[in-house]
Amino acid sequence: MASKVSPSCRLVFCLLISAAVLRPGLGWYTVNSAYGDTIVMPCRLDVPQNLMFGKWKYEKPDGSPVFIAFRSSTKKSVQYDDVPEYKDRLSLSENYTLSIANAKISDEKRFVCMLVTEDNVFEAPTLVKVFKQPSKPEIVNKAPFLETDQLKKLGDCISRDSYPDGNITWYRNGKVLQPVEGEVAILFKKEIDPGTQLYTVTSSLEYKTTRSDIQMPFTCSVTYYGPSGQKTIYSEQEIFDIYYPTEQVTIQVLPPKNAIKEGDNITLQCLGNGNPPPEEFMFYLPGQPEGIRSSNTYTLTDVRRNATGDYKCSLIDKRNMAASTTITVHYLDLSLNPSGEVTKQIGDTLPVSCTISASRNATVVWMKDNIRLRSSPSFSSLHYQDAGNYVCETALQEVEGLKKRESLTLIVEGKPQIKMTKKTDPSGLSKTIICHVEGFPKPAIHWTITGSGSVINQTEESPYINGRYYSKIIISPEENVTLTCTAENQLERTVNSLNVSAISIPEHDEADDISDENREKVNDQAKLIVGIVVGLLLAALVAGVVYWLYMKKSKTASKHVNKDLGNMEENKKLEENNHKTEA
Repeated sequence: MASKVSPSCRLVFCLLISAAVLRPGLGWYTVNSAYGDTIVMPCRLDVPQNLMFGKWKYEKPDGSPVFIAFRSSTKKSVQYDDVPEYKDRLSLSENYTLSIANAKISDEKRFVCMLVTEDNVFEAPTLVKVFKQPSKPEIVNKAPFLETDQLKKLGDCISRDSYPDGNITWYRNGKVLQPVEGEVAILFKKEIDPGTQLYTVTSSLEYKTTRSDIQMPFTCSVTYYGPSGQKTIYSEQEIFDIYYPTEQVTIQVLPPKNAIKEGDNITLQCLGNGNPPPEEFMFYLPGQPEGIRSSNTYTLTDVRRNATGDYKCSLIDKRNMAASTTITVHYLDLSLNPSGEVTKQIGDTLPVSCTISASRNATVVWMKDNIRLRSSPSFSSLHYQDAGNYVCETALQEVEGLKKRESLTLIVEGKPQIKMTKKTDPSGLSKTIICHVEGFPKPAIHWTITGSGSVINQTEESPYINGRYYSKIIISPEENVTLTCTAENQLERTVNSLNVSAISIPEHDEADDISDENREKVNDQAKLIVGIVVGLLLAALVAGVVYWLYMKKSKTASKHVNKDLGNMEENKKLEENNHKTEA
């Protein structure tokens, strides 16, 4: 427990206070402390050998002292005066260093350390400064939006609980904002808490925005003094929504496409570059003088080729502020004549046309039974091999998905045609009879044998290709027989017979029927032979004409010669007769 000072000692102390002196060479000493920390104040006096006690006091604003701590040099006891604001906060060490816990703003005073001897009092003053770092500044009461060319309050920058009070600075994109008449106005305000004596500082900014302030960050900072000097704390960046009028209108087609085709759905979107953007526009369609009021989009469904043209949109209240775009709706028409299922007779003529009408050049491809043809089909004389499924397909390569196709199923019909051939086996023991049939629909073949003979092999049929197939029988006739081949389809029934002699009687074999390919080669060879024969006949005709002219001249000359010879012979006979008469 701290001891109390005796009345006699107090009397001595009181008498000596008036004579207290500062130790020579001691000036003002300042202790800086952070708010809430412990203030440590050394006495800064050398303890004299005849020291009676030490004491600390502080001075009121009017200069009157208030003693707060006492320590005796003999009893080593400490006594703290009954000062409410320092209750349980003081600590006085043996070397008379005074510590004050939980520093407050009210601790910012002039404290004095006093060492008292029997004949003197020594003092060492200490000035305490308390600092409180402010809270991080923040921008509050922010404007929901700013409008260009209008001076409007942007917000308040506030920093709380500082000591001493701080100074607030505004920044735009990192650059300090200074007051400018009609463009920037800054109002500063500070408040002090009566209880804590801490300051709250607020700065209000009025700012005239322009379009250049779009997406520009605004910040503020507080500059304050601390135990170690001046410091600055910055707020978070704030970006404000800036309203500005529309100055330009644009129009676009959604979804974006390289080309639009018939049947597509397209949406026109009109946009203004203002903020907030316009919500309604006027849309103008080709051939319609009156506009259509709509939101920023207008949809056209299942467009046709007549939708090609210029499209416009404008602001509702400023129709001269407009934008336009040209839309081309691509189309593709295909007409195949004839189309569907067509039945013709063999040898008939069939003209085929595939007509294309399109918004740009189109490619045309012909297919027959899924095989691409080199050119469009043309039938001057139909053959069975011409039958099949024909497809005319066209497309616009630059327009995705724009394709058309039409098909023609050609059926070539013909009544059965029969040709029979026979072959004798090299061994001479059998003969092969073949019935070649041509026709469509496929004729049914029936054999009839008249006469005796053993059939070695029943009928054997070949595949039915391009309207042709054959049936054959191998037979060993014992006598002359007749084989009849009957071919029948929905069009007609055709019969043909072939006499076959017995095996022992030799006969001439007929050649097999030739294939289409060989027939074409034979036809080509025949054409060549016919050409040669015609050439030879023409040459012979010319030679005959020349010979006839020659002979004609020769006969005329002969007549004259004969006439002369005849006259000579007549004269000779007359002379002979005359001689006979005379005799």
